[in-house]
Amino acid sequence: MTSATHALQQISDAGVSIWLDDLSREALTSGELAGLITDRNVVGVTTNPTIFAKALSEGTAYDAQLGQLAAAGADTEEAVLTLTTDDVRNACDAFADTFRATDGKDGRVSIEVDPRLARDTQGTIEAAHKLWNTVDRPNLCVKIPATVEGLPAITAATAAGISVNVTLIFSLDRYRAVTQAYVDGLEQAHQAGIDLTTIRSVASVFLSRIDTKVDDALEAVGTDEALALRGKAAIAGARLCYQVFEEVFSTPRFAALAAAGAHRQRPLWASTGTKNPDYPDTMYVDELVAADVVNTMPHKTLDAVYDHSRATGADTVHGTYEASRAVLDDVVRVGVPYEKILADLETAGVDSFEASWAELLQTVTQGLQAAAEKG
Repeated sequence: MTSATHALQQISDAGVSIWLDDLSREALTSGELAGLITDRNVVGVTTNPTIFAKALSEGTAYDAQLGQLAAAGADTEEAVLTLTTDDVRNACDAFADTFRATDGKDGRVSIEVDPRLARDTQGTIEAAHKLWNTVDRPNLCVKIPATVEGLPAITAATAAGISVNVTLIFSLDRYRAVTQAYVDGLEQAHQAGIDLTTIRSVASVFLSRIDTKVDDALEAVGTDEALALRGKAAIAGARLCYQVFEEVFSTPRFAALAAAGAHRQRPLWASTGTKNPDYPDTMYVDELVAADVVNTMPHKTLDAVYDHSRATGADTVHGTYEASRAVLDDVVRVGVPYEKILADLETAGVDSFEASWAELLQTVTQGLQAAAEKG
């Protein structure tokens, strides 16, 4: 298989930006990340509290810096900020060439605000500024959750010239609200005299988690019609988000911003590793090929797409909107509480990241204590 023919190359050529859903110090220092940039069409990285908790709990890559932080008297919160932002800053530098080559569209690295702030608008705004200033790289994206309280924080961060990756989007209505929050922020940034060309944003629509919960409900209904809908809801919802993306960013309101240099907020397909072994392990890539989107993949999915994806680069989103709407209508009609499932998934997503953050804090606390004892 040559680099000219594998599916990662073909979907990249079709306008899909491939970002890796993982980051660790070992990947940075071993050359692994550099190899993925060269050989696997990876043009960005996303992180989250779960990824950092895993990275910090494995191996010895952070031991030396934990020793330095302990010797300097850093507390746990300070140490977590330093450890994670150092990794993200170094990853930003690893993507500097990509960032320049794509005029800022890609070469992006995302870091999430403390998930304990997901229901705290002002706290999220302050955390976004702190992360932006601490990493101090133009190719950073600060991740802000798409909670009701997160929406005004998205606007405020964008208005300040911060590039935002909006995370934990599950419903079509919330996706639309996220696009509006971004456009509001762009208008405020423009009024403040900020160069709009420097602001980029993505809106992360989560996939496999939706199918897991909707499939459970469909199986509980148990009819042939319900069972035939399994594995279809997440892709249908994502395709309809792309339809909204096209609508919002072709309005006269956005055209005025675009004339001043503003960029569209790209949809990002997240949670793309299939959780049901009966489904193709590349389905959340193959079925969502369209121009101007991001697909963020864990290593396993990235390898699977390279190895055996059936994607050819052909668009698999346009022309599906009517059928996608019918799928979601049918899911509701057979008795699945679809909107409640999506709302519950947002809550569960926040809770999961909070739990990972607590694990991260505990790991760093233990590391500081061990380092102090050695010192």
